[in-house]
Amino acid sequence: MAISRRALIKAVAASGALTAASVTGLPGVAWAANTAYAMAYFTETPNFQGADYGLHLAVSRDGLHWTPLNQNNPVVTPTQGQLGLRDPFVLRKQDGTFVILATDLKGTNFGLNSQYLHVWDSRDLTNLTGYRRIRMHTLPASHTWAPTAFWDANRGQYGIVYSCNSGGDVLMVNYTSDFVTVGPQQVFFSPGFGVLDGDVVVDGGTTYLYYKNLSTGLLYGARSSTGAPNSFTTYTSGLRQGNAIEAPLLVKNNEGSGWRLWGDSFSPVNADYYIWSTASIGGNSWTALNQRDYTPPLNAKHGSVVGISDAEYTAMVSRWGTPNWVRLKSSNLPDSVVRHSNGVGRLDAYPFDPYQDQMWRMVAGLADSTAVSFESVNRPGNFLRHYNYAIRLDPNDGSATFRADATFHRTAGLADGAWTSFRSYNFPDRYLRHANYLLRIDPLSSASGASDRQDATFRITP
Repeated sequence: MAISRRALIKAVAASGALTAASVTGLPGVAWAANTAYAMAYFTETPNFQGADYGLHLAVSRDGLHWTPLNQNNPVVTPTQGQLGLRDPFVLRKQDGTFVILATDLKGTNFGLNSQYLHVWDSRDLTNLTGYRRIRMHTLPASHTWAPTAFWDANRGQYGIVYSCNSGGDVLMVNYTSDFVTVGPQQVFFSPGFGVLDGDVVVDGGTTYLYYKNLSTGLLYGARSSTGAPNSFTTYTSGLRQGNAIEAPLLVKNNEGSGWRLWGDSFSPVNADYYIWSTASIGGNSWTALNQRDYTPPLNAKHGSVVGISDAEYTAMVSRWGTPNWVRLKSSNLPDSVVRHSNGVGRLDAYPFDPYQDQMWRMVAGLADSTAVSFESVNRPGNFLRHYNYAIRLDPNDGSATFRADATFHRTAGLADGAWTSFRSYNFPDRYLRHANYLLRIDPLSSASGASDRQDATFRITP
């Protein structure tokens, strides 16, 4: 008996095997296995100097270390509603293309209660088409925040889940087949206390919902065997890193085993993201990752992650371009980066403003083209150099002494060969390191103490 394409996809999806790899070759469905990741996000910084409420994109090979695209500028900005977005969510649809949903809000005036979501379509995240807003409800004085979406194989439709206030903070859902028209809103999850920022994924025959409990301030996981509204039971303990957390984001590893759970720090004055990992999403065993092991895109807030193919990764990089600047992340203080402040080179925990103080153009060494020099992005013509062994930011005076002082040879990291250390050009026994948060060059060797070697080890990252 012949089976329709829709029925075939539905059957595969119900089995829990509907992935990029498993549906390749189905009629009308052809995309390669996911080998990389894309992130959609907006940006904020403590004093909002880096705030931008357009759609930003980044890519990663491993899902941990990210490269912002388009110089970390938005690839598109809403032209309707409140003319800005928060909380963008990207979903690969059943036909292999993407849809992007986002909160209709520019800035932090959370009292502006839009009933709409921004929506774009995209074939491969190299262009954004079909921009529109869709109205999710008609509830008065009620927001439509932090959308997520999933394929409900039982219904043969997508569920769009979002935070809403209807007699309390709940998660609502509307069902759609095309992200153009939606059915009426329904309460999706209302456990008897306020909830926010749901993220929904389907794995096998189980639908997982992670959310923020507004009573405890912690993140929890719930699950359902059907994915139907009001069918979820919480099964995990509460999770938090840092002082506050929200916006749980579930990502299944492309390798097919293991998961990561991201959480946003909630405040732009705290670290952008925290991550946990687990071998099995069905258990209650999440392990916090060290910030040394991941680097989110610069200034990224409340984003979403989707698996992409190698071809899609290459196309996105070709279309949008990668940064022409770098940052230097400390090995033993992984929340901190090299920056200049009042002409002094130092190490500070990020985020801070001006956020550009940590951005460097790593150019050919001024005294030796096989080495490197660090030119400030926001103080062009000024370079990191040592003076009496202390590192400071000075304008290039063109002298041979300045060129030598501002030149460093890259070496394998003294504490970790996968990272990098920087040896002074004109004092070759000395390396760039931090001491009491100030940068300087000191004599170091393989015999130096472990702490000293760590102080002189950095990760070059966009």
